[in-house]
Amino acid sequence: MANDPKTSPAQTAEASASAGTTATKPRRSILDRHALIERSASLLFIFSLAVVSIGGIVEIAPLFYLENTIEKVEGVRPYTPLELTGRDIYVREGCYTCHSQMIRPMRDEVERYGHYSLAAESMYDHPHQWGSKRTGPDLARVGGRYSDAWHVDHLKDPQSVVPESVMPKYAFLAETKIEPAHTEALVKTHRLVGVPYSDEMVASAKADFWAQANPDADTDGLLERYPGAVVSNFDGQPQLTEMDALIAYMQMLGTLVDFSTFTPDASR
Repeated sequence: MANDPKTSPAQTAEASASAGTTATKPRRSILDRHALIERSASLLFIFSLAVVSIGGIVEIAPLFYLENTIEKVEGVRPYTPLELTGRDIYVREGCYTCHSQMIRPMRDEVERYGHYSLAAESMYDHPHQWGSKRTGPDLARVGGRYSDAWHVDHLKDPQSVVPESVMPKYAFLAETKIEPAHTEALVKTHRLVGVPYSDEMVASAKADFWAQANPDADTDGLLERYPGAVVSNFDGQPQLTEMDALIAYMQMLGTLVDFSTFTPDASR
């Protein structure tokens, strides 16, 4: 074309540039064709589902071949009916959004909060309350650190005991009476998902509910079924309230395992 007298210099240059571009144009690899997937919502969903499924199988499948994924620790027991009710109130009020229940094995955490959390301590939690942030302190070992009266004052008016606290007031809990109308059903429900409540525990659920908040009651059966349960008139009122249940739950956190004698299983 360059020797054709009928071809202008501009056409010759354009043809040469076009030929050079064609000759040096790189071939598209398979990875470069991801735009096809990005433009199709259906393909993107299918491939995303495949990737997540493969990842899930790789992580979950080995658990079915292990004899036990949680180390058994002496002292850990299911929640009492009153503690279980208090835990539901704890979850309902969103306490886990500001308070975690998982002490990590780091020096600063252990020195401040106590022994690092064990998986066994959450084995009966549905769902667990590990949390993802701390606006307030970790509560994994709060049981027994403060008196019932302190908890009452703190729940009614947090700033009265911790001036810098941003926690809202929960005084209404002391005014909300509770009855064990659904306690037996609640215990049965947790038994369905693997919590080892016995038939005796289910049958005694209502009686144990009342007994734990009454220091004058016969609590021998309660303490036999739930060793270490704290028995107290938690909020100091004659009627049983949501505050009683919540404090009962908080007063047992971190108290079930005797860490002075606990030795971790090195094989795990």
